[in-house]
Amino acid sequence: MQKSPMTVQGEKRLREELEELKTVKRPRVIEAIAEAREHGDLKENAEYHAAREEQGFIEGRIQEIEGKLGNAQVIDVSQLPKTGKVVFGVTVELLNLDTDEEVSYTIVGEDEADLKINKISFTSPIARALIGKEEGDVAVVKTPRGEVEYEISDVIYGQG
Repeated sequence: MQKSPMTVQGEKRLREELEELKTVKRPRVIEAIAEAREHGDLKENAEYHAAREEQGFIEGRIQEIEGKLGNAQVIDVSQLPKTGKVVFGVTVELLNLDTDEEVSYTIVGEDEADLKINKISFTSPIARALIGKEEGDVAVVKTPRGEVEYEISDVIYGQG
């Protein structure tokens, strides 16, 4: 099975969520199930069924996170040589050559991507167009509306 790249920050967030699920949410739902059982007839006990459903979600998420962490290749971009090349984990400052609009993206793993905070997956079209290029290069990104040209104005190691 191929390893999935992940930033140090992405791994930390997953480990924190896993810890919260195991030490806070799982015990709370187990307690809720035990309490609901004490109320008698389980067939018509809405609290019991809701708690069991929540337990299913929690256990599923724990398994999902453990699988992702087990399959993760954690990349600490601050430890990489600063060559000016666009690689996984860097923050790239771009100039849209059509609109003169400046934008900044951090290239992260698929589970970490969040366009609202300018984190894009390394598998996204824009990241694929950027990876391997250097400061000053122009990257052509194919979008549904046509091609967009971005000039790479800066490559920053160790943010995000």
